[in-house]
Amino acid sequence: MKSLGNHGSVRPAGQTQTSGENGDEQSAVVGNERLTALAGAVLLVLIVVEIVSSASLHALLPIHIFVGVLLVGPLAVKLGSTGYRFLRYYSGSPAYVRKGPPRLQLRILAPLLLVTTLVVIGSGIGLVVTGPRQAGPLLPLHNLSVLIWFALIAIHVVAYLWRTPRLVADDWRKQAGRSPQKARWLRFGVNLGALLAGVVAAILLFPGTTPWVVWSQTGQVIPAPLIVGLILATLVLLVTRPWRLRGEGR
Repeated sequence: MKSLGNHGSVRPAGQTQTSGENGDEQSAVVGNERLTALAGAVLLVLIVVEIVSSASLHALLPIHIFVGVLLVGPLAVKLGSTGYRFLRYYSGSPAYVRKGPPRLQLRILAPLLLVTTLVVIGSGIGLVVTGPRQAGPLLPLHNLSVLIWFALIAIHVVAYLWRTPRLVADDWRKQAGRSPQKARWLRFGVNLGALLAGVVAAILLFPGTTPWVVWSQTGQVIPAPLIVGLILATLVLLVTRPWRLRGEGR
């Protein structure tokens, strides 16, 4: 991920090799942060589509399934960039240590959010593969994990949403030199490539949508997990007030 940073092309005369390396490392931190922000912005849009489609599964189930598979690509970028920062920080990289970790509350939240996200996505894809007749425990697992995930993702989004537009906008401001521009387009390319990979995966699994569409038309599909999840998320936000955290991490 370090190669996705904004490496400066010109160094002042007399600058030492150490200071140059420090500048490169700091640039890598900024690049990692912007890569994560862009992936997070893409994920947020897809998550909103998922939530909206959940409100009317009778009509929007194909969209719900397609987008649910598609977001695996951007999610992989987000997990990769945050995981890289985690490793660099705890391995003692000076630039990442100076940047500092996220707030303690958000560090505690992170593994819980990671596990529930993987369970939600994994059980959802598993349901597409097995179909409604062989869903077994996957359907209740998916519904239950969604309830927990709603509360956790609400805290995460509110804590970090305020800084995402600024980070994405900063990456597209005019910068001197070819290296920052190259790094910017590389970050964009990584996110675009992940998005396209998600589209391919969604297309390949889309035939598995048909049995579920038939099931949704013959059965009574009530968006109970959505309703309960939204209520739970609202209560959790009122109790935790994550807008106070505004952590400097991901």
